Amino acid sequence: MKTAVILSYKGLGANLLHLTYCHEIAKKYGPITIITLCKNLEEALSKDPLIKEILYLDKYYKKVFDIFNLSNFLKKLQLENIFIFYPSFRYFIASKIAKINNVHCYPLFKKKKLHLVNAAKKFTEQSLKIENCSTETNLYIDKQKQKEAINKINQDKKNIILGIGSSGPTTRWGSKNFINLIKKLDQKLDCFFFLLCGPNEKEIAQEIIEEIGIEKCSSLSNETISNIIPLISICNIYIGNDSFGHHVASQCGIPSIIIMLDTPRAYSDYSINQYRIVPPEVNIDNITHDSKIDPDMIKVNQVYEKILSLLK
Repeated sequence: MKTAVILSYKGLGANLLHLTYCHEIAKKYGPITIITLCKNLEEALSKDPLIKEILYLDKYYKKVFDIFNLSNFLKKLQLENIFIFYPSFRYFIASKIAKINNVHCYPLFKKKKLHLVNAAKKFTEQSLKIENCSTETNLYIDKQKQKEAINKINQDKKNIILGIGSSGPTTRWGSKNFINLIKKLDQKLDCFFFLLCGPNEKEIAQEIIEEIGIEKCSSLSNETISNIIPLISICNIYIGNDSFGHHVASQCGIPSIIIMLDTPRAYSDYSINQYRIVPPEVNIDNITHDSKIDPDMIKVNQVYEKILSLLK
């Protein structure tokens, strides 16, 4: 009985947030197909035994007249069940035209104020007729790459992932704040810092390295997702902006400190390993992608104290 899940999200973090629900569906129907708008999800989940395949959808999802092309794409998969984690009229109609027997979809026309975690949890429970679906899951790690990562780090130090990059400039805490945080931590703990950022954010990492020195930190900007994930899984803590790194860390059972600037709380609302740093006097429920909060409202000492409380 072939089953697919549609994750209509481009960001790797948003896709990983839904992994626990994909696992729950796979437990009932067997390994599933994931259809996603995220280019690198396949690389991130390559060792997951509950995922049969991941198909990157780079077309047929933007325009109404794409429905028939999308339905032909789905029909070729010969699906018995499909779970659409988004209130999409386009995906729903395309699935019906493709004559998929069991089509499960978010309530249509209810995109406003969609809480990703609450909506996904409720949808999964109702679709599978189960109670108390966990929002937590475990990310499957490539054991060989994890072993290689262990051999490359100094296990006598506190190895820390700093999420200095993000999906946009309004979600970044800034290189100066990270530099000051590193200097403060270096006075208290023997640490090494891995700077997590994308290839187009190299200058941020370089600015930090020039100030701190290569003996204390290194950039991951040129590393692949398949190499970064095993490294995160063996580090002591993640600290930084909202990025896929904090989802990986929390799903590996590692403390993950998320600096909340313009990220809705849903992205950090699902794991006991997630710890949020919110600007003083800012209501977390009012933080959205358009908040444009001044990064300097979150003080270095505020983050520093939280780190020390977790690295005992």
